Amino acid sequence: MIPMKPTLLILALLGLVTVATPRAQAADAIPDRPEKLKFPDLSFQPPGAQQYRVQLKSGPVAYVIPDRELPLVNLSILVRCGEYLDPAGKEGLASLTGTLLFQGGTEKMTAEELEERAAFLAAHFSTSVAGTSGNASVNLLSKDLDEGLGLLRDILTTPRFQQNKLELLKDQMTQEMKQRNDDSSDIEGREVSHLGFGDAFWMNRDFTAKSLESITHDDLVVFHRRWFHPANFVVAVSGDFDRDAMIAKLEKLFADWPFKGETPPPIPTDLKFAKPGVYVVNKDVNQGRVNILLPGIMRDDPDLFAAHVMNDILGGGGFTSRIMNRVRTEEGLAYSAGSALQAGTYFPSPFMASCQTQSRKVTYAVSLILGELKRMTREPVTDEELTTSIKSKIESFPRAFASKAQIAGLFAQEEFTGRYAKDPDFYKNYRDKLRAVTKADIQRVAQRLLHPDQVALLIVGQRDEILKGHPDHPERLHDFAGGNVVELPLRDPMTLEPQGAAKPIAKPTP
Repeated sequence: MIPMKPTLLILALLGLVTVATPRAQAADAIPDRPEKLKFPDLSFQPPGAQQYRVQLKSGPVAYVIPDRELPLVNLSILVRCGEYLDPAGKEGLASLTGTLLFQGGTEKMTAEELEERAAFLAAHFSTSVAGTSGNASVNLLSKDLDEGLGLLRDILTTPRFQQNKLELLKDQMTQEMKQRNDDSSDIEGREVSHLGFGDAFWMNRDFTAKSLESITHDDLVVFHRRWFHPANFVVAVSGDFDRDAMIAKLEKLFADWPFKGETPPPIPTDLKFAKPGVYVVNKDVNQGRVNILLPGIMRDDPDLFAAHVMNDILGGGGFTSRIMNRVRTEEGLAYSAGSALQAGTYFPSPFMASCQTQSRKVTYAVSLILGELKRMTREPVTDEELTTSIKSKIESFPRAFASKAQIAGLFAQEEFTGRYAKDPDFYKNYRDKLRAVTKADIQRVAQRLLHPDQVALLIVGQRDEILKGHPDHPERLHDFAGGNVVELPLRDPMTLEPQGAAKPIAKPTP
């Protein structure tokens, strides 16, 4: 506290003067409203990938980042393989192989012994193959690193694929198949994929009872030995270690691989987006699931940043987005409503706007969402919308680099998917490219991507109730997507073949 003269102290005690102490001065500086708070500009520079990147002599590229905060090590290996490599008639092979690399034991240890040893070390091993990649990872105490790496090498080079574990996993997948039509969300996800990519696309060749039955232990061995080898690996490792010592351990981990694998073929990109129309799957549930689909974009598209800001304002920004405000806040039709635009790495993923609402309210909700798509193309966004979206993305940007494990994983993913080679300064330039987005850019990209008359509209719910429409609003299903309304049959859960033919739904008579 600031020392006071005796006379001033006496007057202060008598209440005749007010003394401005440092605490009082600080209190006076506090604004009376939250929106008046002022914060200094965020100062953050993302790390560069090159400072962590190591080309190992044994084959893989590794991102190596020491982190002494905790006595732990996190190591993850991305593998160039995926479900797209499943042979015809053996769908599910990649998934089974990935899961059983760890769960099926090794030549030295049974599955039970391996699981017990991992538990004793408090080490978490995980292996999988899904989509366009495989993964093998371990998290363990740094004092157990050498033993953990030895176990990881055995998992990757000499998996046992124990027969009883294979049969157990097949049984679990069979039970999963039987439930494919139980939940409307599962039906929705499956049919979104078929509409967005086409029936023949590899993503829609899921496992069936017949394909699971055909998969043998030898099939797993062949799949593993073809794709799991160091030339197909990208590594991320962070934690309590010396960098040079870890590089030496990684060289040893991948050296003298016992078999020579293959380079996988390119990931197929022969998708076929559905014809414009309304596609209805009849399911007796009390709420209809709505998905409005349009063709998407690739992540190297020149309009990427404008498209992301556009989608954020339209429906991706939660409670600040137009679709959420219109469908939920103003009309109370749905608990959640919004849109998603996930730029594709190997092929474009569809743009989606979605909600879930009562059957009779589905058509009105669809009309509101389509109305917001049209408005985005016809008029510029506001200055406030643009500023809010860009500031939100810029201010959340540092979260991607919050931990050393996140940094290593992010850069390994960039290496794996090829963006580092094509655009090594992507994250360095990220915020400047966001700041450069204008209202004209957003309207232009909206006009390019959002065509309400060309949507594939999927609805899963009570067909007859949905066809009736909202009692207080005139919109009906035949008012959308050119009036082409088709009922899609449910698929047999064990074969995934449609249980019947798709049937046009005639427009109800007034």
